[in-house]
Amino acid sequence: MPDINKANRQVCDVDIRVLKTMAPFLFFDTANTTTAGLSGDSVYAMKKGTRAIAFHNPIEGTMTIEAQVMPFKAYALFSDGIVDTTATIAKKETVVCATAGQLTITGAVAGSVFVFAEGEYGNTAIPGTYAGSTFTATTASNIVVGSAYEVGYLVTKTSGIKKVSFNNKKVPKDYFITMSTIDKGEDDSLTPFIITAYKASIQRNFELSFSSEGDPASVTITFDLLEDKNGNVMDIIEDTADADSMSVSTSSIRLAIGGTAPDIQIYGASGAVTATPSNAKITATMSGDNDNVIIAAASDATAGTYTVTLTDAQSNSVVVTVVVVSD
Repeated sequence: MPDINKANRQVCDVDIRVLKTMAPFLFFDTANTTTAGLSGDSVYAMKKGTRAIAFHNPIEGTMTIEAQVMPFKAYALFSDGIVDTTATIAKKETVVCATAGQLTITGAVAGSVFVFAEGEYGNTAIPGTYAGSTFTATTASNIVVGSAYEVGYLVTKTSGIKKVSFNNKKVPKDYFITMSTIDKGEDDSLTPFIITAYKASIQRNFELSFSSEGDPASVTITFDLLEDKNGNVMDIIEDTADADSMSVSTSSIRLAIGGTAPDIQIYGASGAVTATPSNAKITATMSGDNDNVIIAAASDATAGTYTVTLTDAQSNSVVVTVVVVSD
């Protein structure tokens, strides 16, 4: 392929692998901004007050992922990469008394139950004891049948839970990271552009900010680029062998039952594109100038993982993974 000028306006998909084993950890295709950069300063030998000879210091680099839509597992990058399935959670609820002097509170951690008169949460607690899902007031007349009480307690959950823990005992892993995007040439050609970080160590700095106004919450993940055992730091690659091959703006989508995904762009297709879902309850409709596909899940679809195969006139194909969820 001739060396033509190219430009880019497509965020990278990010493939993150555990460096020690090269096992895939996370495929990140929902970022809004991805960056990679190197820096390296120099010191100089001076001659009559001017710089005469340069000595280059080792290069330093960073990679960043900024996202508003992201999988929960991404938070594990800041810890030891482990997502636990058990967590202790604080709960507050209002309980109506059915038996004089007692309240039924299911699943509370012993010693964590505090009962208050309605509207008095956090003030003076009603004395009592908790055992076997029942709180018994020390003075029975403090809890009256038909009256509501505000209860605060802890509960340990082991179902439907994902938890990432942060402490000084947990050491983050090093990762091998590939960022992939598509460059567009002046001749309208499409060429894969790939950035490889051989040893990426996460910066344990992040902030969670939630607001009822303004933009949705955003998280930035920053990696320092280190030198691996072979002296590699970072590569940038133009894959002309795959130029103009068929690709899509995202290879994985998440749909609610009865939901529709935003248009998925198709790049590098030759001729008409056909879409073949792996399940009859998943529909894929071509739109635009045969360069977009709209994927939807029927209202009676079953939650699960499916695929849609897109094939062009030259039998090039690309697969979009469709995860259908019930919520």
